[in-house]
Amino acid sequence: MLLLGLLLLTVLAGARLLWGQWKLRSLHLPPLVPGFLHLLQPNLPIYLLGLAQKLGPVYRLRLGLQDVVVLNSKRTIEEAMVKKWVDFAGRPQIPSYKLVSQHSQDLSLGDYSLLWKAHKRLTRSALLLGMRSSMEPLVEQLTQEFCERMRAQAGVPVAIQKEFSFLTCSIICCLTFGDQEDTLVHVFHDCVQDLMKTWDHWSIQILDIFPFLRFFPNPGLWRLKQAVENRDHIVEEQLRRHKESMVAGHWRDMMDYMLQGVGKPRVQEAPGQLLEGHVHMSVVDLFIGGTETTSTTLSWAVAFLLHHPEVQQRLQEELDRELGPGAGSSQVPYKDRTRLPLLNATIAEVLRLRPVVPLALPHRTTRPSSIFGYDIPEGTVVIPNLQGAHLDETVWERPHEFWPDRFLAPGASPGALAFGCGARVCLGEPLARLELFVVLARLLQAFTLLPPAGTLPSLQPEPHGVNLTVQPFQVRLQPRGASGPVLGESQ
Repeated sequence: MLLLGLLLLTVLAGARLLWGQWKLRSLHLPPLVPGFLHLLQPNLPIYLLGLAQKLGPVYRLRLGLQDVVVLNSKRTIEEAMVKKWVDFAGRPQIPSYKLVSQHSQDLSLGDYSLLWKAHKRLTRSALLLGMRSSMEPLVEQLTQEFCERMRAQAGVPVAIQKEFSFLTCSIICCLTFGDQEDTLVHVFHDCVQDLMKTWDHWSIQILDIFPFLRFFPNPGLWRLKQAVENRDHIVEEQLRRHKESMVAGHWRDMMDYMLQGVGKPRVQEAPGQLLEGHVHMSVVDLFIGGTETTSTTLSWAVAFLLHHPEVQQRLQEELDRELGPGAGSSQVPYKDRTRLPLLNATIAEVLRLRPVVPLALPHRTTRPSSIFGYDIPEGTVVIPNLQGAHLDETVWERPHEFWPDRFLAPGASPGALAFGCGARVCLGEPLARLELFVVLARLLQAFTLLPPAGTLPSLQPEPHGVNLTVQPFQVRLQPRGASGPVLGESQ
């Protein structure tokens, strides 16, 4: 009986695919790549870029039973996401998205609508207006405390990824809940780690390619549901506490700000009403999008600097010129970040080479459109290959090389697309850029980064998973001015 049901589902899916192809016969579609096992490639963004060298920057390929369009250049990505942003602002509603996004109230995973725009506006206001005066002092304070903890481990090899992960989670906790208690930070940190690990498992990813498999037993699906329930329980407890102690017209943190912005009548062009569930999912987005992505980028920065001690030394010389040697309490305000051009260039280069989400999140066309002269039907899933665009030899000189100076030259290459662009650009980009600037400045001001026993970290991402996650490594943090080997000496 089970076999018969599987056969019937396969036949129906095949018939639907053939009917869809028949309807598209009169359109000028991008070229189609043969095969359907592309997701098995070990380095998917680089593989997709290789296909672009044969087929051009826009093509189609089949992921399971669905055709998707892949964009592999900065020009095509910006044409779709910026110039024609309304056409490409949708989000496909695949099984795992529906499960974790609370009936499409999620910002990152929710489909485009006028209510979604109002939700985005509220969250952006909470981040940029509600927390504007306290954001930088908070990041500075927590980073200073982080450096003090690292100083207590001076000379001992440190698993820096875990430390960065806890730091970024602490920052989000303070901004969102106004709470710096380690217990709450640990609870949220463990919750996010568990959710992301479960969501990234192959047993869940395969459901997004072959949705009919959700009707069959799947332990991974059960674990994901449990992780989502745990997540929601923790967020709901914070919502309850905030509602009990909130004072109208005053906000202590982002949750207060957003709670006071929901339930109000919206302007006429935004039908519907923002509800508490929208605040709930904004919090989820802030934690998922604002912890591991930033901590992973910081980890990549340290890994590259261990491989390039000459760049690290130049960065420290730049900091010393601006702040004075050993000026641990001095800082460059973020608004004056142009005073540290090499640091800004180094951050830009890390984001170019290692965008944490190299294929972004998939988009969906909201109406018929076109890219690069090709017809793109309504409802088409579109994947922007951000890493592919960052390695485009027609845009970047020596694209595979870590070379921050490319961003210092007159007429330097345009910035990377690590945070996306257009309507779906990452809401947390301003906070992430602030954190990258402050944390790296403080870290390099206080310490020299050295590989333990001369063992350099791998610059190849973890072999499994879609995201560009750095392989585990350790670093030795030598307080500056302390005795020991200096940069440039053999370890």
